Amino acid sequence: MVFPHRSNGSPMTVSPTAPRLAVDVGGTFTDVALEIGARRVTAKVLTTPRAPEEGVLAAVDKAVAEAGIAPDSVALIIHGTTLATNALIERKGARTALITTDGHRDSVEMAQENRFEQYDIGIDRPPPLVPRHLRWSVGERLNYRGEVLVPLDEDSVRALLPRIAAEKIEAVAIGLLHAYANSDHERRVAEIVAEAYPDLAITLSSEVCPEIREYERQSTACANAYVQPKMARYLTELGTQMRDRGYRCPFLLMTSGGGLTTLETAIRFPIRLVESGPAGGAILATEIAKECGLKDVLSYDMGGTTAKICLIDDYAPLSTRTFEVARVYRNLKGSGLPVRIPAIEMVEIGAGGGSIARVDAMGRLLVGPDSASSEPGPACYGRGGTNPTVTDGDVVLGKIDPARFAGGEVALDVDAAAAVLAEKVGAPMNLQGRLAAFALAEIVDENMANAARVHAIEWGKDITARAMIAFGGAAPLHAARLAEKLDIDTVVVPTGAGVGSAIGFLRAPISYEVVRSRYLRLSAFEPSEVNALLSGMAEEARAIVIAGAGAEGLSESRVAFMRYVGQGHEISVPLPAGALTAADADSIRAAFEAEYINLYGRIIPGQEPEILSWTVTVAAPIAAPAKPAAEADTVAAPKPVDTRSVFDPARRDSVDYAVYARDDLVPGAVVPGPALIIEDQTTTVVTSTFDVRVNPLGYLVLTARRGAGAGA
Repeated sequence: MVFPHRSNGSPMTVSPTAPRLAVDVGGTFTDVALEIGARRVTAKVLTTPRAPEEGVLAAVDKAVAEAGIAPDSVALIIHGTTLATNALIERKGARTALITTDGHRDSVEMAQENRFEQYDIGIDRPPPLVPRHLRWSVGERLNYRGEVLVPLDEDSVRALLPRIAAEKIEAVAIGLLHAYANSDHERRVAEIVAEAYPDLAITLSSEVCPEIREYERQSTACANAYVQPKMARYLTELGTQMRDRGYRCPFLLMTSGGGLTTLETAIRFPIRLVESGPAGGAILATEIAKECGLKDVLSYDMGGTTAKICLIDDYAPLSTRTFEVARVYRNLKGSGLPVRIPAIEMVEIGAGGGSIARVDAMGRLLVGPDSASSEPGPACYGRGGTNPTVTDGDVVLGKIDPARFAGGEVALDVDAAAAVLAEKVGAPMNLQGRLAAFALAEIVDENMANAARVHAIEWGKDITARAMIAFGGAAPLHAARLAEKLDIDTVVVPTGAGVGSAIGFLRAPISYEVVRSRYLRLSAFEPSEVNALLSGMAEEARAIVIAGAGAEGLSESRVAFMRYVGQGHEISVPLPAGALTAADADSIRAAFEAEYINLYGRIIPGQEPEILSWTVTVAAPIAAPAKPAAEADTVAAPKPVDTRSVFDPARRDSVDYAVYARDDLVPGAVVPGPALIIEDQTTTVVTSTFDVRVNPLGYLVLTARRGAGAGA
């Protein structure tokens, strides 16, 4: 989709009252949020895996029709998706070749040469995306400064050209040794390949990940090449069909780092979209934390396929530059494929509404990570699913009203859910009635609680001192029980929680981060060299941001990744604004030591700091969040619209829960637990250990009754 521009060449400015539309394509559901000023319309439909654009168009058509607006009135479309993630996990990407330096074709398979599970003699390692027979080498060699040791042998490159056709290669990753310091050889290899195959997808490691560490750089380049043809076809087809429907507005993509980028950049670097959906959820949780004055929170996003947990401190989510996809061992670092891109730090586990339950040979009940997804989906969907899932358990427990699920779009079959649970969980474990469903729910809730505990411990954080912000189609169903297990006293369920990530997209800034590896000891700090590097990086980032947001009011932040000489890992250190001078070496050292003390409690006297990499982030301005409003006066809650028999974990028995329509609850209304609060895209379960109050923003705030914990 083409970005509309004014006649002077600057992009269009989006009015805050103009319709803006966000789309989140998940493994099970496709969510849409349409905002027109203060008004919001949402839609949720089942994802169509074989042609994802069909589900997107169906959800968009539904929201636009309900809003009563014309497609050409939409001023901005923001899109996030897990399609790239799913392609990597399911190994359904392009047939990819890797071209690297002579003698280094096995780097991506040798990996770190460590054992991430020391006591497992049958350890499984994630196989490389590119098998050995498709990893090819060429004659050339650079040193770590980018100086040429062996000139590029162009004949060795041309000798590979017939193999591209013979092997039916769809994408090529080029990852030469030390290309982060000098990209000339990689670019020349790409030119030779492109001359012979102009339509071939080509990824340069020096563009997608221009950083030191060969394994991570090559792994990232391979991953980008692997998903590029599929993502390019999908995004191009979606853009074409949206344009044919009358949408003429800018089309931006959510990135894993929490910013927005242009369609053209997303097609070049689709690996930056790997965690785009979860990033939108973290952005939403951050904004809600600001609105509610909650300094430290736990973001809890549970959808149909996975659950995502993110820690937010001082109104900012934790961030990272490296994460793993397709882990062989759940929650075990080192067992996945490393991807080195800017990303919001979170833990993601296979615990969603579609996660499948089974009893293994040892009689243990396991849930996930495999999912029934949208096809065939849980048994209760009536689409051919034959395995019990978390949603089946929630239906049998009474948490979900079958007639109101997904706004009535999906009719649920309670009997089918009960039958598969009885057959595949109840019978093997000798559990009768709702106890099989309760066992399933307890396992998945404990899996999420354990993942949250481990994640917090790894970062040295106290999880019990936080409030929880719960969103996603399944999170409000499980949030109260998860909070009980984690000893969290406050849970916030925002409006539109069922499509929370899509709403988060509308809160994200248009931003872009550029990274470069340039080694420098602080004792040899040369301001002119550093300023030239940072200026070039800023220019690259600004060009991308300007394409989507214009040039007014842009902000710039810069970070150096530093360590003591001889150490193996770096920490991020903010750099002073403006042009650096020789005197800034001392301020950079002081900032490094402050960050080091914050992480490790002390500095190392007599050791010299060094810088390995630099990042520059340029962002467009975003509206400041409103200050937390004063609490509304307490008002009487409306009468329940119904009652439902729900299995309550605190009482280990079925209890009559009062049922309320969320639209009937006004600010200040207080509802005692146990209760169900139903809306179109989700249901909030208020267990008997919580009461709920509607805050001035319309958010549900669950507060634990002191001394009433159910016990985990």
